[in-house]
Amino acid sequence: MIQPINSGSVNTSIFYINDLHGKTINMERVYCASNAFDNRSKKAPATDTLKLSSGDIMLGEDIDINKAAILFQNFIKINAAAVGNHEHDIQANADKVLKYVNYNLLSNNVKINPRNPWSKVIKSSVIEEVNGHKYGIIGTTPVDLFSRVKQGILRRDMTVDSAQETLKDIQTEIDNLKSQGVNKIILLSHLGNTADKIIAVNTSGLDVIMGGHSHDLIFDVKEGENLFYNKNGEPVIITQAGKDGKNFGILNLEFDKNGIIKKVQNNIGYTKDFHRNMAVKYIFDKLFENNKVFGTIKSAPPEPENYIISRNPHGYFVADCMRKNLGADIALIQSANMRGYFEEGKVDERILNDILPFKNKLYKVNYSEKDIVDALKHSIKSFNDPSGKPGIFYTSGLKYTASKNGQLINASFIDKNGNDIPINVNAPRVNKFYSTIINDYCYQGNDGFKMLYRPQLLEKMYDIDASVCVQNELLKEKKPVELKDDGRINII
Repeated sequence: MIQPINSGSVNTSIFYINDLHGKTINMERVYCASNAFDNRSKKAPATDTLKLSSGDIMLGEDIDINKAAILFQNFIKINAAAVGNHEHDIQANADKVLKYVNYNLLSNNVKINPRNPWSKVIKSSVIEEVNGHKYGIIGTTPVDLFSRVKQGILRRDMTVDSAQETLKDIQTEIDNLKSQGVNKIILLSHLGNTADKIIAVNTSGLDVIMGGHSHDLIFDVKEGENLFYNKNGEPVIITQAGKDGKNFGILNLEFDKNGIIKKVQNNIGYTKDFHRNMAVKYIFDKLFENNKVFGTIKSAPPEPENYIISRNPHGYFVADCMRKNLGADIALIQSANMRGYFEEGKVDERILNDILPFKNKLYKVNYSEKDIVDALKHSIKSFNDPSGKPGIFYTSGLKYTASKNGQLINASFIDKNGNDIPINVNAPRVNKFYSTIINDYCYQGNDGFKMLYRPQLLEKMYDIDASVCVQNELLKEKKPVELKDDGRINII
């Protein structure tokens, strides 16, 4: 166990965030939490303070959302941020938002073509000096980056090192920082909690791993869970603050004169306990100045417990809007595309951006019954994956029952007259086709959906995303909408 602190110690307090996923409303609340941290820190001027981000604060292709994410990190004075997979969603428009960055963007396991705007802003590490004390900060990008982003210029301009190579990259960077007299070293990791534990025990010289990517909410400090010992027997602390800006963390540390942690306290805060900051709200509202109201929700169920593998009437509503607006037999939307939920009241552009931030373009594809059944079976494997990947499909025009052990039990097509037509999930037809609305990410075969890449069956490509379908359908409604669970997905 960690022993009581000796004299000559250094006190450090770190405000940390990860995986806000472009949630601008929660950013307004995190801003207030950050201010509260600053006010407390003023009462302890001898304590070094840092503000750090472990990536995926940006999300999707929308320029305004990503600009807001960058401005938010500027506003709270983030010292350094890891580059997560969602920072790369912006792809072709990266140069339009990266120019606003006023903090260090870190990733030491990527190699980037100089022509790509990311090459001008990413560093492997940085040294932050506070009250005369040096802190080395390293960043990492997910080794599975290219399974998390759709096809585009990124795949041509960047390579990411393997897991084993990344481990070596981190140790090399630690050694480099130590050679410069730095003995307090922090890794901003967007590799996921399992990888973080491996790094903790297979490196030397690392003190803290501030994690992301796996969306774990890590409370307190527990040996064997987030307190480990490195190759030299020195403690390494791992943190992570969930996802979607619902939480933030404050890590308090005491280092001895050799930079070894002797005392630690890890606190998780809840952004719902803070009001939206009016100044930041005003700036964001100006940023999204065409914030049109599209309709009203009369009633809706609570937020689903787990977006990835839970039944979700909010997702059903989106799928219904996709199918109705574009005139298809079936619509499928991957649960991981949904990053928020509808509440009673007006629905405007900012709310839709929070719920559907990715802006993936929609396609109409004449999939065979077998293609659809195979896609459902692959999505239901999410129940057997600790992270819930790739996520189940929310459907319109289609019902199905899945077991929690990852089996597709039954399915049926719902025709335009509401008739329930069973599908034989054990022998789906290859000569029966359904016009299906799906987004470009799934169509391209990402997240293992290889059965959905059917160029020969592509009927139409739309220059809109799912949020536009929701807008259009809400504008048609003459009265407020009620969202209900109609049992189209059953999990047993």
